[in-house]
Amino acid sequence: MFKAKPFHFCLALILAVFIILSLLVFWRIHNLFLVVGTANSVDQPKEVNIPLNSSTAQIAAILQQEGVIKNGLLFRFYAQYKGYDQKLQAGTYSFYPGMSYEDVLDKLQQGVVWAESVRFTIPEGFTVEQIAARLEKEGLANKENFLDLCLEYRQEPHFDFLEEVPVGVEYPLEGYLFPDTYEIYRTATPRDIVTAMLRRFDEVFDGSFRLRANELGFSIHEIITIASLVEKEAKVPQERPLISAVFHNRLQSENMPLLQSCATVQYVLGETKPELTYKDLEIDSPYNTYLYPNLPPGPIASPGREALEAALCPAHVDYLYFVYKEDGSGEHFFSATLQEHERYKELARKNKRQR
Repeated sequence: MFKAKPFHFCLALILAVFIILSLLVFWRIHNLFLVVGTANSVDQPKEVNIPLNSSTAQIAAILQQEGVIKNGLLFRFYAQYKGYDQKLQAGTYSFYPGMSYEDVLDKLQQGVVWAESVRFTIPEGFTVEQIAARLEKEGLANKENFLDLCLEYRQEPHFDFLEEVPVGVEYPLEGYLFPDTYEIYRTATPRDIVTAMLRRFDEVFDGSFRLRANELGFSIHEIITIASLVEKEAKVPQERPLISAVFHNRLQSENMPLLQSCATVQYVLGETKPELTYKDLEIDSPYNTYLYPNLPPGPIASPGREALEAALCPAHVDYLYFVYKEDGSGEHFFSATLQEHERYKELARKNKRQR
């Protein structure tokens, strides 16, 4: 019996240490799952506004910044674990000290919106000027004020991709106002709208897109520019990777430095003409890819996700030319040689005469 005492003593000691460690872990987790303060705190409730179109990650960042939660990453994991991450709604909320993550998430599902909201849609391929006109038509912004903002936008909040925009572009935000359907408060300012569209771009052009751009040796700005050309030139979805390949091949070719994209000339003209004249092709502008080699200074429109993907993943073909078939299909003829391209141009002219 006497020899068994050390064993019992060690077992009791181990059990005591385990209990203490468990209490410490519980205390740590408990603190992480509480808002700042305690249930008995006399602190006033915290009023927080969650903007429309906010993702779970953005909501977590807002709550942490406002001092509502202590750990934004843990909040996101908990929301996903509970199946709440797709159910959180915009609105103005009051959070009380001592609320658990569960309480916060329950509140965020209520969506107590204090202001009337409105939806608007920006199609793929819209320019900044077309976006401004659409917003004015919807009664959401004055066109000129919106264009002024797009000319003089200051990064609030900060978007690192805008740091790459060079001097000399028509509009610094051209190509970055992501085309999508948005829901905003009726009282939203033009800056609120711009911020929502830039935030959406940042969500779509994520880390995988940035990694692929780096693998290709292009900056984000260059990829957005290529994608905008693809968006404007492609008329059927399946041709986006092919048209992207033509631009990529020309950019890599020593003998074909000119992209010769009609869409860039139309951007300079400010209108989409059914057929460009030789005089149009002689307009002196760095955006005119018939006169200036390589990429234009910046995007010529807002590309959608598919155009961005095509710019990042061009088809593995040796095409250097394409011409619209003019047969009503929306498709193009693609070719690797000038001789073949000339034959296709003649065939396109014949198709046009027969229509």
